[in-house]
Amino acid sequence: MDHIRLEEFDYSGSAELFALKRKKYGPVTYRRFETAAEAIRYAVEDLSRPLLEGTVIETGAERLDARTIRELYCGARYPLKRAATL
Repeated sequence: MDHIRLEEFDYSGSAELFALKRKKYGPVTYRRFETAAEAIRYAVEDLSRPLLEGTVIETGAERLDARTIRELYCGARYPLKRAATL
C-alpha cells in the first residue's frame, strides 16, 4: 500500500469502510459515508481498537489502513471536531 500524502488528502470525497476482526475472521462490517472525514471519525471514535486494526477505508483510488486512518484523524488538516477524549 502506497503511503498517502497527508498534506494532499481529500477529506471531502465519499468513502467506504470495511472492518474485519482478524482473530475470528467473522463477518465484515461495511458502511458507506458521504465524506472520508466522517468515515475516519467513525473508525477512530466508534470502533474498538482491535476492530480498527482490521479496518480499511476506500475513497476514490486510495486505500487507508489503520495507521493511516489514525494519522489523518490526528492531522492538522482534519476538518471535523474530534472527540474530547479517546
